[in-house]
Amino acid sequence: MRWRIMLLLTATTIVASACASSKAAQTPVAPTQTEQTHTEQTSRTLVKADNMVLVEGGAFQHAKSSFYGNGAAIESFYIGQYEVTQQEWADIMGGNPSTFKGVDLPVEMVSWYDVVEYCNKRSLQEGLAPYYQIDKTKADPNNKSEYDPLKWTVTINADANGYRLPTEAEWEYAAGGGQLSKSYTYSGGNNADEVAWYWRNAGDQYLSGDWNWPIIESNHSRTHAIGGKKPNELGLYDMSGNVREWCWNWYAESGAPTNGGSWRVLKGGGWMGDVKSSELAYRGKFEASGYGPDQGFRVSRNA
Repeated sequence: MRWRIMLLLTATTIVASACASSKAAQTPVAPTQTEQTHTEQTSRTLVKADNMVLVEGGAFQHAKSSFYGNGAAIESFYIGQYEVTQQEWADIMGGNPSTFKGVDLPVEMVSWYDVVEYCNKRSLQEGLAPYYQIDKTKADPNNKSEYDPLKWTVTINADANGYRLPTEAEWEYAAGGGQLSKSYTYSGGNNADEVAWYWRNAGDQYLSGDWNWPIIESNHSRTHAIGGKKPNELGLYDMSGNVREWCWNWYAESGAPTNGGSWRVLKGGGWMGDVKSSELAYRGKFEASGYGPDQGFRVSRNA
């Protein structure tokens, strides 16, 4: 299966990260569910009734961000308070591709192409202007992947008010707390167990030692219900761990914006990943047509 191939590719990256950051096991923290009202206003943070959080723009304040100190600034935008759930996916797409079933679990096993289609369909259902133009008949000349059989041409309607994926810079800015940033290592704190589901704490027992897929699998590691860990400074949940999240951008080794490539960017780490991949600035990558049980997303919109 395609996702099992992905697991092998992920394992190589995870083992390398684990060797580079041989950290002592952290004390596991039992997940807590913070009750949220549908509409609340706190210091510079607005959560709308549809769980979209207003992220006030500005220069990067997070000292560990890839974009800190380079003059980059973000315009204000909305981003989902939670990862898109399986119920939200099914309501729009009419099915549920996820490996781990549950209405309040994040949807996974979705490709980048699946996600941009979801954004357009949800926009139309809610009377918004679709953000993407999707041409399935024309191969994207900017897509250099040898393994992507689709290569749809996807362009944007920059002024549209519909749903879209965040850019990598927007994602990292929001995950880092925006203008309220405290420069945590992970989104929401310096203790991964308090803010993220990752390979050590995502199963039946808290694991120690080195990353080992057979042990992780036998420990019944999996995704968890959205919002079960502490939020970050903006009230955003699960931006570290649970599922890796698709971004709009092409992946470039330098991190600089590029108009083409072989992979799209994934951020935030996931339930099977090493703790290093849950760090704010960590950059993942995969073909746009790829999917796996630790790959999901959250939506954003123009402000």
